[in-house]
Amino acid sequence: MTAAPADAARARATPAPPPAEGRLLREAVRRGRGPAALVLAATALGAAAAVTLPLALGRAVDLLIARADAGSWVLLCTALIATEVATDALVARTGGRTGAATTAWLRRRALAGFLAAPSAATTGTGLPTRLTANALDAGTAPVAAATAAAAGLAPLGGLAGLFLVDPWAGAAFVCGVPLLLLILRALLRDGRAALTTYQEEQGRMARLLTGALSGAATIAAAGTVRAEERRVLAPLAGMRAAGERTWRVQGRAAGLSGALMPLLVAAVLAVGGVRLVAGHLTPGDLLALSRYAVLAAGAGALAGALNGWVRAKAGTARVETVTALPPTPHGTRDLPPHGDGTLALHGVHVTRDGVPLLDSVTLTLPGGTTTALVGPSGSGKSLLAAVAGRLTDPDQGTVLLDGTDLRTLSADALRHAVAYAFERPALFGATIADAVACGPLPEPDLRRALRRAAADTFTDRLPHGPRTPLPEAPLSGGELQRLGLARAFTRPTRLLILDDATSSLDTVTAHLVARALTDTPGTRLTITHRLTTAAQSDQVVWLDGGRIRGTGPHSVLWRDPAYRAVFGAGAGGDAGAGADTVTDTGARRRSDVRTDVSNDVRTELPADMRTDLHTGIRTDPRVDTGTGAAE
Repeated sequence: MTAAPADAARARATPAPPPAEGRLLREAVRRGRGPAALVLAATALGAAAAVTLPLALGRAVDLLIARADAGSWVLLCTALIATEVATDALVARTGGRTGAATTAWLRRRALAGFLAAPSAATTGTGLPTRLTANALDAGTAPVAAATAAAAGLAPLGGLAGLFLVDPWAGAAFVCGVPLLLLILRALLRDGRAALTTYQEEQGRMARLLTGALSGAATIAAAGTVRAEERRVLAPLAGMRAAGERTWRVQGRAAGLSGALMPLLVAAVLAVGGVRLVAGHLTPGDLLALSRYAVLAAGAGALAGALNGWVRAKAGTARVETVTALPPTPHGTRDLPPHGDGTLALHGVHVTRDGVPLLDSVTLTLPGGTTTALVGPSGSGKSLLAAVAGRLTDPDQGTVLLDGTDLRTLSADALRHAVAYAFERPALFGATIADAVACGPLPEPDLRRALRRAAADTFTDRLPHGPRTPLPEAPLSGGELQRLGLARAFTRPTRLLILDDATSSLDTVTAHLVARALTDTPGTRLTITHRLTTAAQSDQVVWLDGGRIRGTGPHSVLWRDPAYRAVFGAGAGGDAGAGADTVTDTGARRRSDVRTDVSNDVRTELPADMRTDLHTGIRTDPRVDTGTGAAE
C-alpha cells in the first residue's frame, strides 16, 4: 500500500530559499520599534536640554555678575538639568527591559529553528553559544540602533551652539572633525570583522567544552585530562588573536578620539579667551562656549554607540545561522482512524558525507507486533529507528504508517502517532512529574505510566514522590531510562520506538518492562542487545552494515553462528559452514560468518547454557548483569 502520488509530491515540495542575510536583525529592530522610538525621543529630549543649558547658564552668570535678577534663569537651568537626569534614567530602564525581551524572543526563535530542522542540518551549529552570549549581544539591537541614531544629536547641537555664540570658536573646533570621521570609519570597518571572528572561535571552544563535560567520567577514567584540556583550549589562540584585534581597533579609536577631543576643547577656550579680552564676548558667553565645546567633543562617544551597534549586528548574524535552518517539511494529512500501526519501509537509503549508512532497506512491521532490531555497533540501528519515526528523512525511499507516507502527515499527527524512548533520555521540567508528563496529564495517567515502566518503585521513595524537584532526585542510569520509558507510556501511540531504552535495566526490571510492552497497543520497534528481548519478540530484524541481513523469528535466526555472534555467543565446537537464514526477501541463504566460543570459556558455562547456545530456545538469566550484555 502506498501513499497517494499527489500527497507525496506535496511532501517533497522544493523548500523555500533561505532568508536574506540581515533579515533577523531587521525583524529584531522592528519588533522593538516602540521602545526604541521611546529611547530615541528621550535621547533627543535630553540632547535638547543639554544644548539649551549652556545658553541658560551663560545668561544667568552675566545677570549675576551685573547684580540683576537671575532667578528665572536659575530655575530654567535646574529644570534642564532635571530633564537630562530623567531622560538618562528612562533610556537606561527602557533599554534594559527591551534588551531582555528581545533576547528572550531571539532565543525562542533560535531554539524553535533548531528543533524544527532535520538533525543532519543541526550538526555543529554551536547552539549553546548562540543562545547565550550571541543572543545577549543581538538583543540590544533595537536600543543600539536608536542610541546610534541619536548619539550625534548632542555633539551636533554643541557644534551649532559654538557657531551661535562665536563663529571663530566654532571654526577652531571644526578643524578636527575630518580626523574624527576617519577614526569612526576605521572602527566600523575593522571592528565588526574582528568581533565576528572572536565570536566564531568562542562558539567553537564552547562546543568542545560541552562535549568534554558530557564525557567527564570517561576522561577521568582514561587519565586524559591534560589532553582534553589542550583540545578544548585549542581555539584559544584564535580567540586571543581576534580579541586582541578587536580591542586594538576599539582602543585605537578611543585613544585617538580621547586625545583629539581635549585638544579641540582647549582650542575653543583659547579662541574664546582671546575674544573675551577683546571685548567681543561676555563671561557668560565664555562659559557657554566651554560647555558647548564639551558637548561637541562628545562626538567621541559616537565610537561607543557605534561599537554597540557593531556587536548587535555580529551577534544577530550568529543567531541567524540557527533561525535560518530549513525546517523539516510537513504535510497536512492525518492517519486513517482505525489503523493498527503497520509500518512499512520501501527502498530506504541514507547517505552521510558520501558514505551509505542505510542501503536499500525494505521492511514491514505488522500492526500490533513487537520487532527487535539487532546488529553490531555501527550497523545503522539508531539511524533506522530515527527514519522509522521521521526524526530524519531518508535520501531515497518511503516510510509508511498505516499506508500513509510519514512526509504527508501534519506535525501534530506525526508526533501523536509515534513515541520514542532513548538510551539516555533528557529530562525537562521542574519536577519528575513534569519531565514524564511533558504537559497536562491527569494524576491517574501519570501513576499508570510510572507503574508500567517500573519507575514507581523508586519515585514513591523520593521525598515528594513524583513531585520531587529534579535537582533533588539523583538518578542512576537505569532509573533515568525508566523515566524515559514512562514518558513514552503517557499517551497511546500507533508506533512505539525504543532506541536501546532498556540497556541499563536489571533483569527483573527488564522483564517487567517487557511485559508492559506486550500489553501496549500499536506496533513496537525496539533496538536491543539483550538475547531474551530478541527471543520474546514476534520478529527480529538483523541489521549489518546498513543492510538487512535477515528477518524472522529469533529461533530461526539463531541457527546462524553470525547471528549468535551479535549477542557474543558462538556455535560451540565445530560450527560448520553455517545455517539457513531467512532474509527480508523471503529467500534462504547460507551464512558466511563463523563464530566459535573458545573451549576454556565454554567449560565454565553451566550445562543448560551450553544447550541454549545450540538451540536458542532457553537462556540463563544469571549471566545478565543489567548492562545489556548477552543473557
